[in-house]
Amino acid sequence: MSETVVGRAGEQIAETARTASRLTSAMADAVEEGLGGARRVAKQAGDAAEEFFDDTTKRLGRHPVETVVGSVAVGIVVGVVIGWLISRK
Repeated sequence: MSETVVGRAGEQIAETARTASRLTSAMADAVEEGLGGARRVAKQAGDAAEEFFDDTTKRLGRHPVETVVGSVAVGIVVGVVIGWLISRK
């Protein structure tokens, strides 16, 4: 009887070890997959930012007058809003 109990306990321990091994492997795969996804997103975001920067640079070169007028207009609007907020207090 004692051999049966010991045998069953040994089988149970072996099964638990196999289950833990499978869970560890599954967790490692999930982490690796998540890191791969994060790397892809970061690369795509970097590529999009670089493309946006290049497009903006080209647009500024093609339309310098519009750029200056737009910058002055934004500066005036920001100045008026800040002045209005300061004067309210």
